[in-house]
Amino acid sequence: MRLRILDTVVPDRDLPDPGLRIGDLGAAEQVYKENGIEVEFVAASGRDEALVTLKDSDVRPISDTDLIAVRSLHKRSA
Repeated sequence: MRLRILDTVVPDRDLPDPGLRIGDLGAAEQVYKENGIEVEFVAASGRDEALVTLKDSDVRPISDTDLIAVRSLHKRSA
């Protein structure tokens, strides 16, 4: 399936550099002709967290079987 601008997507793999994990929700901001997509990830407050350019194979569209969850971006102290 070809993604479109504003589609909600999730990474298919962890992305350590921007601190993203499989299942984090993002919005397609730009879709490039040659196997590329620019995705924006925001915190629950609406603050921009990351804007990354990925390959189409790095993300998938959300589906009706996905469950939305919240995780903290900061490590908890023991």
